[in-house]
Amino acid sequence: MIERGMIFNGEMVRAILDGRKTQTRRPVKFPVHDKNLGCELAGNELAGELSEGNYLNSAFGKPGDRIWVRETFRVHSRATDVATLVYKASMRNSWTEQTHRVPVSVCNKPATSEKWTPSLLMPRWASRILLEITNVRVERLRSMSQDDARAEGVIAASGSMEAGLAFRELWDSIYGEESWKANPWVWVIEFKRCGSTN
Repeated sequence: MIERGMIFNGEMVRAILDGRKTQTRRPVKFPVHDKNLGCELAGNELAGELSEGNYLNSAFGKPGDRIWVRETFRVHSRATDVATLVYKASMRNSWTEQTHRVPVSVCNKPATSEKWTPSLLMPRWASRILLEITNVRVERLRSMSQDDARAEGVIAASGSMEAGLAFRELWDSIYGEESWKANPWVWVIEFKRCGSTN
């Protein structure tokens, strides 16, 4: 079993915590080199390998591997034995829900009441959410179903808006409108929450 960190924005962290998000999509970065043969794989070849249970060339691992969620946080306070971390995605929640305690021995950051550490720089010890991969596949972005869009954790802006449109708006906000139009190959990582990482 391998563990990897993965960045999620605040909206998607809340969706994971609420139990609404069980999938994530990330663009495939080409070229993908076959680890056995050394040749480059096209998107459809990579998709075929994964559908046959061959995860050797998977950038995000295989079922059973784990993802620790990287999110924006700060060290709120340090005591003799514990440091209290606050997570930006949970700022609207109760104090108990927005904080997490870690041993001071692993916390190498000073306490600050104002400076947030971006998700990109979150160390493993600060992560509060651990996910287990249940499936990995590769597909074209726009081939997702409405059920897949709901599993992405999006909330439609209005009652008549479909989950697919809400997901498109989320995708555009992260990768830009041109990315949606290009219909790129994407990694589809399905997961379940394991609970606390500590």
